[in-house]
Amino acid sequence: MQAEDLRRLALALPEAEQRGHMGKEDFRVNNKVFATLPEPARGVVKLTPEQQLMMCEAESAIFSPVPGGWGAKGWTSVHLEAVDEITLASALRTAWRNVAPKVLLTRA
Repeated sequence: MQAEDLRRLALALPEAEQRGHMGKEDFRVNNKVFATLPEPARGVVKLTPEQQLMMCEAESAIFSPVPGGWGAKGWTSVHLEAVDEITLASALRTAWRNVAPKVLLTRA
């Protein structure tokens, strides 16, 4: 996968929009960030610490915690060259669901 794939999949989620955050692209729903694109080969998704642990243990070549405090809160790197479309879409959907308003959760 590539950066444009992450953009396409993130923006396909209900009411998702692309903005900028600290000079990097981000993706939001209801003004809450669920994913970022800090560099062309790496995305970042907002998971819970439990979701992060599960994904990193299951697919360590694809997922890794963001270093430092952000990673401890569940922010997780997605290595785009290693991920397939189904796994990337699932990670983005999970991150979206973590921040989306309850009224939208039935739409994704």
